[in-house]
Amino acid sequence: MTIRPLRLIGDPILRTPCEAVERFDDGLRRLAADLLDTVRMPGRAGLAAPQIGVGLAVFVYNVDLRLGCVVNPRIMTASGSDNGPEGCLSIPGVTANTPRAAHVVVTGVSVTGRPVTVEGTGELARCLQHETDHLDGMLYVDRLAGPERRRILSELP
Repeated sequence: MTIRPLRLIGDPILRTPCEAVERFDDGLRRLAADLLDTVRMPGRAGLAAPQIGVGLAVFVYNVDLRLGCVVNPRIMTASGSDNGPEGCLSIPGVTANTPRAAHVVVTGVSVTGRPVTVEGTGELARCLQHETDHLDGMLYVDRLAGPERRRILSELP
């Protein structure tokens, strides 16, 4: 079991778009296992590879007894709207109501290259969008506007 240290806001890897995974080897399986071990800690819903310092398009989720990994994910459909509380392991201690789609479908592949589809509503939909954003070098605070954005930015280190 390997719980990896988290990268925090200010680390350039969090703002760098990830590279697509092209090699489905033992290194990828170890990365996925480390991500899963790290996300299993209490209070964690999702984790993307850049949050542990790896610039590859991989994320894991652990929401409502659903645990999984998606490699090279793409949001295929997004519908409805939800403006609920959101936080980030890479921005500890700060949360904000963040606009997201209420329902999403994400496709990608497994660590062995097999097709994967994850459909989510509520917290899972929010998690899937949040982690996909990480792979594009985006943080949830980038989705905020107005007074909420100013409040959060004033709380950042």
